[in-house]
Amino acid sequence: MSNAYDHIEVEPLTPCIGAVVHGVQLGQPLADAVFAELHAAWMEHLVLFMRDQRMTPAQHLAFGRRFGELHIHPAAPYAHGDQALMVIHTDETSKRNNGAGWHSDVSADEEPPLGSILHLHRLPAQGGDTLFANMYAAYEALSEPLRTLLDGLSARHESDYTGQYGNHVPQREFPRASHPVVRTHPVTGRKALFVNAGFTRYIEGISRRESTALLNMLFEHVKNPTFHCRFRWQPLSLAMWDNRCVQHMAVWDYYPDTRSGLRVTIKGDKPFH
Repeated sequence: MSNAYDHIEVEPLTPCIGAVVHGVQLGQPLADAVFAELHAAWMEHLVLFMRDQRMTPAQHLAFGRRFGELHIHPAAPYAHGDQALMVIHTDETSKRNNGAGWHSDVSADEEPPLGSILHLHRLPAQGGDTLFANMYAAYEALSEPLRTLLDGLSARHESDYTGQYGNHVPQREFPRASHPVVRTHPVTGRKALFVNAGFTRYIEGISRRESTALLNMLFEHVKNPTFHCRFRWQPLSLAMWDNRCVQHMAVWDYYPDTRSGLRVTIKGDKPFH
């Protein structure tokens, strides 16, 4: 366990990314000192995991709002009449699973989400893990000449959720935006790679052939397991990840079993170089 905190216990999952937090129940009001330590641990480890979190949807929303205004997904179904309470559900009738492929949540928004908080209620007997990747480490592992090139580039992100959520009517138009290929984190000041296979379509200012080659190399680079951690869910486990410096992928290896829960997402700001 980490001894750097007075009110929570933090157990790093890997040296690169991820930590399990003990000693806190997010369904209860958090004292300012506890919340400050939780936020500091989040900035340090990028993804936090907590077990046995007994919280209602209203408490889930309230916890998310401690970090800022909540984000509305463009197209995903939501629960309890609240568009900020995104449904995460895969079963034997699903055509796809939420979070397939490496991505940063809704990076095509002009102001992509700051972070996401997922609470799973029902899990398959086996499988259903989520992988997370550290984009600070991915950027820092590139050669200096390549980092210099990428630092000055922007890329186009586009979304298309057509057919992904059945008959559910989208909340708004599918977003598209241009963002730096390498963004500076507004809290830590560190640089992170900010292109992902889920939403990034092309790099601007270079030929499409060059863009395709460069993006394909970067997408493969993100798959390096030295940047990763893997979380094995249990019922009522919660994960919160920083979309500004993390990509993730949910593994669909449990068909025809069911995996179900709710996600609250925090609105972010416009990425900058």
